[in-house]
Amino acid sequence: MTLDKKNLGEIIRFGIVGVFATLLHYGIYWVLMHYINVNVAYTLGYVLSLICNFFLTSYFTFKSKASIGKSIGFGGAHLVNYLLHICLLNLFLYLGLSKSIAPIPVYLIVIPVNFILVRTVFKWKSNRVPPSSAKESE
Repeated sequence: MTLDKKNLGEIIRFGIVGVFATLLHYGIYWVLMHYINVNVAYTLGYVLSLICNFFLTSYFTFKSKASIGKSIGFGGAHLVNYLLHICLLNLFLYLGLSKSIAPIPVYLIVIPVNFILVRTVFKWKSNRVPPSSAKESE
């Protein structure tokens, strides 16, 4: 990925959407952690912010139409992302961080990974042939 004006704009918009989704996720988690298990609270916050994040990412970040295919790819990317989230959350809780603070280092680690996964989903053209398939057809 070259850092031209278009890509820089995507990164900035991704950051805006990401900050919003992260604050939404953390806010829901923070309220719910006082009443229910932290893993359930974290998961509920994640799912609600994920739905909002998908539509903002489609229309605002990558200026593309939301579709079933993109939602499946987005969901797959976020499944990987969620598993990383929940594993790291529990690691930081195990290491002694408080329930209120533990999500912060999680976000610092997973946000760059998430950008790469989500950008791949939204930039993938359905007519692209994977390199291994192109060689086989020759």
